[in-house]
Amino acid sequence: MKPQRVCLYTLGCSKNLVDSERVLKRLEDAGFEAVHEPSSTLRGDIVIINTCGFIGDAKEESVNTILDFAAMRTDGRVSCLYVMGCLSQRYREELAAEIPEVDRWYGKTDWDTIVSDLSARNALQTPVFDRMLTTPPHHAYLKISEGCNRFCAFCAIPLITGRHRSRQVGEIEQEVRMLVGRGVREFNVIAQDLSAYGTDLEGSHSRLAELISRLSDIKGVDWIRLHYAYPADFPMDVLDVMAQRPNVCNYLDIALQHISDPMLKAMRRHITRSQTIELLDEIRRRVPGIHLRTTLMTGFPGETEEHFEELMEFVAQQRFERMGAFAYCEEEGTYSALNYTDNVDPEVKQRRLDRLMSLQERISQEIQNEKVGKDLRVMIDREEAEYFVGRTEWDSPEVDPEVLVEKHPSLRQGEFSMVKITEALPHELMAKVI
Repeated sequence: MKPQRVCLYTLGCSKNLVDSERVLKRLEDAGFEAVHEPSSTLRGDIVIINTCGFIGDAKEESVNTILDFAAMRTDGRVSCLYVMGCLSQRYREELAAEIPEVDRWYGKTDWDTIVSDLSARNALQTPVFDRMLTTPPHHAYLKISEGCNRFCAFCAIPLITGRHRSRQVGEIEQEVRMLVGRGVREFNVIAQDLSAYGTDLEGSHSRLAELISRLSDIKGVDWIRLHYAYPADFPMDVLDVMAQRPNVCNYLDIALQHISDPMLKAMRRHITRSQTIELLDEIRRRVPGIHLRTTLMTGFPGETEEHFEELMEFVAQQRFERMGAFAYCEEEGTYSALNYTDNVDPEVKQRRLDRLMSLQERISQEIQNEKVGKDLRVMIDREEAEYFVGRTEWDSPEVDPEVLVEKHPSLRQGEFSMVKITEALPHELMAKVI
């Protein structure tokens, strides 16, 4: 008899995607046909939605997705509807009362409970780190911790995921070896707070440098890229590993949020303007050629035009290779929601955001232009109608620019190639095989 099909849909960040991959593997081991985000569902399918609850837009997308599938559940187009993830972790009771069409609600890490509720054949023998990859087979996200202890004024993550919890180094090494055995060559290391990795383990100090060093020693690991470091208490020794190990990419994603001292204090970021600039200078000094990605915020309560102009000047001076930004959105239960008034007009927030991103667009184009004529090593992700699409060590999947390479018989998905950059576009580089 054909196994029951379970379709899992993931919303939100790459950390959520890793959770979905772990659920999919457990479902597969329990005898289900586990499918990630099929283009359409079949009558009789079980559907699981892994939700995001980080900011207002993400919560709205999650609720709308649940409602869409709830209608299909009512019409009998799907047999069961389960919801898991950050949104249901925080609002399970409220959501259950409002959307009764959902059969069951789960939190963020109830993976084994979901499987055991679906089948008497549970997947308790599945290693905790095993998963079914949904990314291209040559790269994977590697989540090394969960939760956060920072309690920034605007952020609801600690309210959803709880305190920071690091995985053991040995377990992470096992996972990497397993994935290398399946053909993975590139590992994008992720956590809510990379800087705090290991502070809750033996020794009570950051062990990020030790972890990355040990992972880089594993045969078959060609690229390691670091995402979501916190600027306060940044572990400087990881820069030495980055500088010395050729398979640790010269890339760092470090969210700064703002630069004005009054804003940093109000945001509870535990760092000052001068400390931030000193940190960035030291990072660039110790890792020449590093590409920095950051995230900034406009319209936080109390932000004045002077604060914003200071932020604009900072971005112009720092010339970040990669940058994203968003307008402040009040999240219930956070320090800012409880203690501040959301007093910046929405149109002002958006105007500031538009100006900030327009500035970054010009900076990004100038940095892209500097790569024209250079020979770069790229990983080939996929083939499209007119080009092969790849990335340099400075390009993280999904969020950073891509390299469009003229078709050549030597190019293969999941393999490296040396290319010459021939043209720079706002969000892509054009190249040909050397």
